[in-house]
Amino acid sequence: MALLSLLSLRIKLILGAVLASQVGTGLSLLVMFKMTQPQTFIAASMFSFIMIFMLAGLCAWVISYYATRTLATSLNALEVGLLNFKDNDFSVTIPASGDPQLQALIELFNESAETLRQERQYIYQRELLLDKVIQSSPNVMLLLDDDQRVIYANDAARHLLHQGNHINGFLLQELMDRVSDELASALSKPKGGLFTLSVEGQDEDETWHLSRGQFLLNGQYHHLVLLRQMTHELNRQEVAVWKKVIRIISHELNNSVAPIASMVNSGRMITKELKDPKLKMIFDTIEDRTSHLSQFIFNYARFAKLPLPKKERVNWRKLVDQLGQHYQFTLLGELPEEDGEFDLIQMEQVLLNLLKNAHESGSKIAGVSLSIEASSPHNANNRALDSEGRVMSGTVIEVKDEGSGMPADVLKQALLPFYSTKQSGTGLGLPLCREIIEAHDGRISLHNRDDMGLCVRVWLPSV
Repeated sequence: MALLSLLSLRIKLILGAVLASQVGTGLSLLVMFKMTQPQTFIAASMFSFIMIFMLAGLCAWVISYYATRTLATSLNALEVGLLNFKDNDFSVTIPASGDPQLQALIELFNESAETLRQERQYIYQRELLLDKVIQSSPNVMLLLDDDQRVIYANDAARHLLHQGNHINGFLLQELMDRVSDELASALSKPKGGLFTLSVEGQDEDETWHLSRGQFLLNGQYHHLVLLRQMTHELNRQEVAVWKKVIRIISHELNNSVAPIASMVNSGRMITKELKDPKLKMIFDTIEDRTSHLSQFIFNYARFAKLPLPKKERVNWRKLVDQLGQHYQFTLLGELPEEDGEFDLIQMEQVLLNLLKNAHESGSKIAGVSLSIEASSPHNANNRALDSEGRVMSGTVIEVKDEGSGMPADVLKQALLPFYSTKQSGTGLGLPLCREIIEAHDGRISLHNRDDMGLCVRVWLPSV
């Protein structure tokens, strides 16, 4: 039995046919022996009997070999195809041949191969799409094994942790030695949460959120680390809360101011014939304060109900000439050749407010300057960088003065609503500028200059 298990199916079929022919021949001779005289049967040559057995076996072998050639070919092809399946190769197709049962088996194999090919192509396309989405995500994603070695990292992770270079195979501790202490401290903690990072060249710290996850894959634990930049999201939420508060206060104040103004006019009409100077002074004072309060409410309501920008192509020279009609400044450098695309009225409002602040900073008129330049990897003098240090294409606008600058604590709060260091300030100038710039998908930041004064930088994305 052990020997038979080593033989192929085709050899077994041929041997069975040969054995059957030998048994049939032997039985035929036995019948002849019974039906004839023993002397006559024995008188026949033994050599003839041997030749009969050999010829019967040979005929059986040849006929069986010829009859099973298609079976052997099909079985070998199926074996090769299944071995290819084992090696994740589903490109094999077997031509259908032989009897109907073999053809049905081969067709079933080919259909299975086609289904597996389509499934593999679908999975491959899904993997490409998923990888493209992950690589394009601004969120930092790290996949670590149980030894804290990086298995997978997206583009944002490479820029944040290793200046855009590949980090697969690095230990997390090796990467932590290359980054700032704040980021290393956050990555070393077992739990997630919010943390702040100081960015070189920016006075405002960035807020990040770290989350961790763990899952079991192929019998091994894997650890997922996600880092998300939350600064702009938190700023938007904060501004949204301020807007809601402003709308509520404005509504209540308007409901009170309107009746007061109406009563003042009615009082003037009733006491007109009295011609009392004291009453006139009282009515004038009330009217002046209600007018001031109405203007106050209007300014805050304008911040709370800022319309979406209506972008259009604008020539930079035209914008600069319009600004020059209101404030004096020195234009530094050459203007971009390509037109910008933004809401002209809103952008003019932003730059006028920045130029107004520059003139009120105590700077000389000659010290107030404006520059508008393209930001690109090829412009080494003026580049705008994102949080991972990558150059962002767009336009950088800078308004500089030679005043006293701002203290560090003032810089951190200058863009918040209601915060102002001026006695008559409303605290809405710079917040309104930030709201307009962010509505254009841009950024605004304030920096103290190395020598003297302040620099306000505005970045607008390219068209």
